[in-house]
Amino acid sequence: MFNSLSEKLESAFKNLKGEARINDLNIANTVKDIRRALIDADVNFKIAKEFTDKVKDKAVGEKVINAISPGQLMVKIVQDELTELMGGSEAQFNISGNPAIILIAGLQGSGKTTFTGKLASYLKTQKGKSPMVVACDIYRPAAIDQLTVLAEQIGVTVYSERENKDAVSIALNAIKEAKATNKNVVIIDTAGRLAIDEVMMTEVANVKAAVNPAEILFVVDSMTGQDAVNTAKAFNDRLDFTGVVLTKLDGDTRGGAALSIKYTVNKPIKFVSSGEKMDTLDVFYPERMAQRILGMGDITTLVEKAQAQYNEVEAKKLEKKIRKNQFDFQDFLDQLQQIKKMGNIKDLMGMIPGVGKAIKDVDINDDAFKGIEAIIKSMTPFERSNPDALTPSRKTRIAKGSGKDINEVNAFMKQFEQMKQMMKMMNNMPMGGRFPGMKR
Repeated sequence: MFNSLSEKLESAFKNLKGEARINDLNIANTVKDIRRALIDADVNFKIAKEFTDKVKDKAVGEKVINAISPGQLMVKIVQDELTELMGGSEAQFNISGNPAIILIAGLQGSGKTTFTGKLASYLKTQKGKSPMVVACDIYRPAAIDQLTVLAEQIGVTVYSERENKDAVSIALNAIKEAKATNKNVVIIDTAGRLAIDEVMMTEVANVKAAVNPAEILFVVDSMTGQDAVNTAKAFNDRLDFTGVVLTKLDGDTRGGAALSIKYTVNKPIKFVSSGEKMDTLDVFYPERMAQRILGMGDITTLVEKAQAQYNEVEAKKLEKKIRKNQFDFQDFLDQLQQIKKMGNIKDLMGMIPGVGKAIKDVDINDDAFKGIEAIIKSMTPFERSNPDALTPSRKTRIAKGSGKDINEVNAFMKQFEQMKQMMKMMNNMPMGGRFPGMKR
């Protein structure tokens, strides 16, 4: 995500390396490179120029204080301006009403239906809501099937009327059903087209007028860059939506949509989505996104993801086992499962400051843990709980059961022992033994 933009901005800041002060001469080259980087990321020229003019106005004549180098000062100025360009602060998501009505709009292929499922999962698991999803795409039977499958995956109710070709009546009937079954959020997935047309706009506008939604979210494929921004403007002129959702951020996105859309339509980005898994939806924080674009990582989001998966009581139990050197294979397997729930492994590592750049060309497969899982799952419960009990004959059986070579099993056992020793040493340190979500 934003790898090309990040690299070009980093290169721009090198103009100030070794300088004692920001001046007209060195700032000119830096600003020119920043503007070029933004345009290459598919940001509109007018927006890129206005952005760099603000950066220049703030930077010229700034004195380097408190041992901050000109390069560091410029990074801070650009970070602040990027944050402001993308909205400044987190936008509130309105789920008032009983039920709260959320209307989803966007072009076909933008990820509307998948996002509808992700939003329902988010509201159920993180907000304690009881959502219903509504299939109002009356033109594409596959959209109804897709939403039904997603609803089953996350355990929420789906409402559809396959023979009804009136989207407004489907939406109204769904709301009645939600009230009758005590569903407190209704998420309406509307029809999309390959391009904007009057029929689609009229239909979604009629649904909006009929249901009076608390939120109207415009879903946009972030990989389409400036085209996405132009589409958002056309939708906003007709619908006056309340927020934007950027999807497919795990793809080859240049960043133009994320950087330009708030400026163009003056509506906040409320969520960002990546991948197909139902738990890969995040609230959009402009400051955190600016940090990631500038290669600073995003430790805050990483910690929040960890806290969402870790139970404090379980974490304390695990800490005690580690302190007593009783950490076993089952504990290790449990931790792997928790990490996998947090999202794409490479994206998670990219949130650690300095790591994103180091691994940008490294192919990190989310299936990397499968071999280890196969080895542990080939063990008996007794063997998982007693790593020291693994005799050569047991290891041979485990290797056959997991489809691995005996050398691979032995290598894993050795790495596991080394990890246990390292964990024990860390927990003996004054600041050791802390797990996500734990308080001291």
